[in-house]
Amino acid sequence: MSVLVVGLSHKSAPVATLERAAVSGDTLGKLLQDVAHAADVTEVFVISTCNRVEVYTEVNRFHSGVTAICELLSRYSGIPSAELTGSLYVHYEDRAVQHLLAVASGLDSMVVGEDQILGQVRSALKAARDHGTLGRVLGDLGRAALRTGKRARAETGIDRLGVSLVSVGIELAAARLGAAPGPPLAGRGVLVIGAGSMSALAVATAARSGAARIVVANRTRQHAERLAAAAGGAVADLAALPAAMAGADVVISCTGAAGLVVTAPVVAAALSLRTAARGAGAAAARPGAEPNAEHAELILLDLAMPRDVDPAAAELGGVSVIGMDALSQSGEAAVHADDVAAVRAIVEEEFAAYSSAIHAARVTPTVVALRAKAAKVVDAELDRLAGRLNDDRLSGHALEEIAQTVRRVVDKLLHAPTVRVKELAGSPGGEEYATALRVLFDLDPRAVEAVTRAEVESRAADQEG
Repeated sequence: MSVLVVGLSHKSAPVATLERAAVSGDTLGKLLQDVAHAADVTEVFVISTCNRVEVYTEVNRFHSGVTAICELLSRYSGIPSAELTGSLYVHYEDRAVQHLLAVASGLDSMVVGEDQILGQVRSALKAARDHGTLGRVLGDLGRAALRTGKRARAETGIDRLGVSLVSVGIELAAARLGAAPGPPLAGRGVLVIGAGSMSALAVATAARSGAARIVVANRTRQHAERLAAAAGGAVADLAALPAAMAGADVVISCTGAAGLVVTAPVVAAALSLRTAARGAGAAAARPGAEPNAEHAELILLDLAMPRDVDPAAAELGGVSVIGMDALSQSGEAAVHADDVAAVRAIVEEEFAAYSSAIHAARVTPTVVALRAKAAKVVDAELDRLAGRLNDDRLSGHALEEIAQTVRRVVDKLLHAPTVRVKELAGSPGGEEYATALRVLFDLDPRAVEAVTRAEVESRAADQEG
């Protein structure tokens, strides 16, 4: 069994391709089930975010696993295999493990060190567990990844600036607005479209950035009200989106809609309302705005995947669109090189610990079989000895002391070789040491296979449970 990952990310694919490949909800559940039922695949979980779609599997065979995953990604995305292949990358065994640890640590993110990826990995593991496609191997790997990500953030300063897609986007928006010294959104009006987790982060970040007015628009008004209340903001109807946009300097859109939410005609209508309001006195229309704010561009920050904002909106005068492409170009600049180096060291440490545990587990059946054989020999000899000493009227306490002594002697004799074989399992040719142990102690191959089979059955039971 080996770990295999097939995926695409902001480093390998354009935004348009990532939009088409992204999966969520029922579609994610169906993809998990289809991959899990593919030939030579035993476990699977999928990380699907705004800038990556990665399928992690445990497979019996490399080539058939890659083929099955590529075909399914093509089917679910609607992207022809020949076109999709150019955006895909494949990691296998150690490289796959190292890649996941780096992803969870934020090293592979569009904005290096951002916090959201750790929660996204956790959600991916939970989704797989809920659908019954996560077993012991990928479950252990997932726990190692989460531990690595937590260490990266607790032991280094990689996220000390609170960097995220939202904060980087707001910084870019403020720069285009010509923000004065102080909070980047001081005196500005912000409209957040959507009410999911990304929208909640957008509202909180806008509030921390000094926004004078925050409005939330969402299809379900109750969700918008709850989110707006947390920041003392207001609520707008999606049906009146142009009017809500006209009263904002920055529009942050991050819905889960399948199609465009902020179309070019909607933006054009908002611009007309802004012009009309300017003529009637923009300060009264937008309380708290800076004296010259009405002359600023309308900034559209698109954090959705697939995108919410019509690219054609950028061609309208007085409009600036900030999408994923712009964010990817500025993300890494916010992180210090020393922090990145420290996180890489943590990833290496955690990978070494994980690899050591995996190699030790591979020789466990041999060790268990050896100890089982030793216990069987000891029990047989103690039974024979007890029969011979019964005539000497030896007390039961004395017999028990003899039995414990014999077991301790055997345990001490076996301790060194069993510990050593686990240590050597991770070295080149490590499996040969387990083979030598089986030969030296004349272990029945069927006993070793029985232990292995029991572990596989236990893993299957865990997966079904």
